[in-house]
Amino acid sequence: MNSQISLSHAFSLSSFHCCFSNPYPFISFKPLNVTPLRGTNFNFVKISTERTRIRATLDDIESDQLSSNPLLVEDDNSKKEIEESVKVLKIAAKTRKVAAEEVLSALSIIEKAKIDPSGFLETLGGKESPGRTWMLIFTAQKQYKGGRYFPLTAVQRFDAAAKRIENGVYLGPIGQLTFEGKLSWKKRILAFIFENLRIKVGPLQSLQISLGEKEEKEPSTKDPFFIWFYVDEEIAVARGRSGGTAFWCRCQRVNT
Repeated sequence: MNSQISLSHAFSLSSFHCCFSNPYPFISFKPLNVTPLRGTNFNFVKISTERTRIRATLDDIESDQLSSNPLLVEDDNSKKEIEESVKVLKIAAKTRKVAAEEVLSALSIIEKAKIDPSGFLETLGGKESPGRTWMLIFTAQKQYKGGRYFPLTAVQRFDAAAKRIENGVYLGPIGQLTFEGKLSWKKRILAFIFENLRIKVGPLQSLQISLGEKEEKEPSTKDPFFIWFYVDEEIAVARGRSGGTAFWCRCQRVNT
């Protein structure tokens, strides 16, 4: 049991607390058996045993077009600055070619804007199960002292209706590592507790391990959490408990 809890703790520190300077020190390679999407650097991740792939939804978005977003900023100059920052992040998500310094600046501007979070949870987790999935694109260090594009295929699923969360790292035919648990939402803070770990290696059947968190406890800020600064239908920006910030791109898991 101690080893299970230690593994869960290590993963939550690396992925969900946004300690991103070297989030997966035990993995130094990109996902295998991937095919780039047209016009993007997002990847199909083919896992032969489950015939699952992950596809980014920004492929058909023009780089100069912004979709509806949750901006409620009265000052025109501030609103324009935020819109430009959102645009930078969407281009970065689509191309992964925007300089890290520009991404860091955009993240900082969005954080300081204090955008109304009233619609964030529904946009993040949808109106019905199984919710929505988001691919991690870029991770920034505390106080934006540095950052980089995330080198692996890491996908989070948020289910607002069922109040569930899932976090997975997908390594192509090698396998996948997934944590699943419950979440709570208050204002702009999404707290969570992992309950189960699933490990899949190659063609072998997946192994599920209980992490001993089955009690009826509501996740709180004493647990891992995200503070969300921006969420629209295409990207999301949040900070983890340790102070690192990241942004995600909406993605879609397609079963074939």
